[in-house]
Amino acid sequence: MATQNTLTGSLFAGRYRVTRKLGGGGMADVYLAEDQELGRRVAVKILHERYANDDQFVERFRREATHAAGLSHPNIVSIFDRGEVDGSYFIVMEYVEGRTLKELIRSRGNCPIPVAIAYTRQILAGLRYAHRNGVVHRDIKPHNVIVDPEGVVKVTDFGIARAGASQMTEEGAIIGTAQYLSPEQARGAPVDQTSDLYSTGIVLYELLTAEVPFSGDTPVEIAMKHLSEVPDPPSALRPEVPDDLDNVVLRALSKEPADRYQSAAAMDADLETVAHGGHVPLDTAEAATVVLAGDVDSTGVTQVTRRARPGDAPPFDPTRRRRGPVWPWLVGLGALLALAVAGVLLYGPIQDRFDGDDQVGVPFVVGIQEALARNAITDKGLEARVQRISNSDVEEGLVFAQRPAAGKRVDPETLVTIDVSSGRPEVSVPSLVGQLRDSAVAALTQIGLDAQVVEVNSDRDEGTVVAQSLAPGTVVVEGTRIRINVSKGPKPVIVPNVVNQPYEQAALELRRNGFGVTQVDVASDLTEGIVVDQDPSGDSEATRGTTVTLSVSKGPSTVAVPDVTTQDVTIAQTTLENAGFRTRVVFEDIEDSSFDGLVISQDPVGGSQAAPDSVVTLFVGRFTGEEPPPATTEPAPPES
Repeated sequence: MATQNTLTGSLFAGRYRVTRKLGGGGMADVYLAEDQELGRRVAVKILHERYANDDQFVERFRREATHAAGLSHPNIVSIFDRGEVDGSYFIVMEYVEGRTLKELIRSRGNCPIPVAIAYTRQILAGLRYAHRNGVVHRDIKPHNVIVDPEGVVKVTDFGIARAGASQMTEEGAIIGTAQYLSPEQARGAPVDQTSDLYSTGIVLYELLTAEVPFSGDTPVEIAMKHLSEVPDPPSALRPEVPDDLDNVVLRALSKEPADRYQSAAAMDADLETVAHGGHVPLDTAEAATVVLAGDVDSTGVTQVTRRARPGDAPPFDPTRRRRGPVWPWLVGLGALLALAVAGVLLYGPIQDRFDGDDQVGVPFVVGIQEALARNAITDKGLEARVQRISNSDVEEGLVFAQRPAAGKRVDPETLVTIDVSSGRPEVSVPSLVGQLRDSAVAALTQIGLDAQVVEVNSDRDEGTVVAQSLAPGTVVVEGTRIRINVSKGPKPVIVPNVVNQPYEQAALELRRNGFGVTQVDVASDLTEGIVVDQDPSGDSEATRGTTVTLSVSKGPSTVAVPDVTTQDVTIAQTTLENAGFRTRVVFEDIEDSSFDGLVISQDPVGGSQAAPDSVVTLFVGRFTGEEPPPATTEPAPPES
């Protein structure tokens, strides 16, 4: 035989053409195959080789597969064949297209409450049938429950369950996933159908909350919590869960098997009551607050005690449930109730004949697909009317309400109205262009739409909506994401560098590129009319429409030249230097000693304009000759 890694494409057991591998687990691999004799698709589960060498396990596997093959129920995956090929043991099962409850919980989170109840009731329908035929599943968990496209729930992996009357189970062995184990499984004790109901209670808990009641880092830690901890009610994690549904879950999670529901039918009856708004007494949940006490075998944990919590229910009174005369009546009543529920859900036509009248029981169709609900109603001889109503909490196509209530006796051809979810409500996309960002987002949020804001460059004012992904008036479902483009102002562009250009040329270039221009005249050594500087600077980024300020040369600046003529040359130089000028001295010979060392003239002349730091030439007198004799006033001597 081909190894399990090379099975694809091979003919397995001379009959099953393997198409592809569907998955694998700790015990077996599962393949999709085509039954060559009957022309149908099947799932082939092949045990891992390490189990094939365990004679005791193989014997148990054979017996359990035989028991499971006898189960034929719409909520149980059928087993068609079993056998052994070259030392590999296999089971051939019904192939169900769909997703496991675990996959649904992982992708969607918690379920709508009516859907969670409907899924659980279908699990219980399959378990009720299996238990009646002596088969306990022992590994009920969301991974082993498949929902097909029509909303029908099918429980799989009965192939590793054991017959209720079998004594093949090894003392202390634990089979199943730790988070879904019953306390007796955690202790390695014998189990019965109430163990499956405990695990079903955990599945319902997870459907309602997307969480399991007990978790931990190791299987041992989780197992001990099953034994020693009181679960929080589902409403602690999801407040909208009604108290009556809390009571059903907590009773299913009772530590003592005797305190739980004693049959799948009894648990189903309470769920039906909750589904129709009925009341489930609180005392059905009290046993969940009592933990197991005493030795817990060889794990080393002994004398497990109740964990105190604020608001816990009163301690469970063992004498209350052991009153002799009451339990036979309760068992009888439970049996009658189970029969009634089974009649409503699965065996209605038979019950109708026993009743001896023409009325029929209305089937329970909440939580299943519309087509399946229609068939269930018309199969009873009733008329179905569908009302499609938007519902944000229920998947499109599922029934979320019915009238009359399930179980009610009505005449044939009575009209049964079912409310089918059309999905989320539809809304019309509003006009958003031109609104400010915050106003547009608020308008979308108010009608249940999701706003995705994208900032874009635009000539519109910053913060203004300039476009939207769907046109106004478009009809969409609630939760649709609408993208709105919000202006963050014009896109920046590079500012041309126009320094050292004539003003007229520079201004023309800037205007061609979308910029405004303003002129400021400044003194400069550059030629008059040349751009000396610009703001924003050249090669920087700015938005079009920005005004660029050009500093334009008006030539050098001038100041008045002080008049320093007739001043001493030293004083004159100081005066001019203080005024911002430099000086140059030119001496001129003079004959009048009174002008010696004085400024005779200057260039530029005093009072004229000249550039700062320019040179003023000083012409200074320098006496080089003798003074002429002074004139006398004495009369000239007389002539002789």
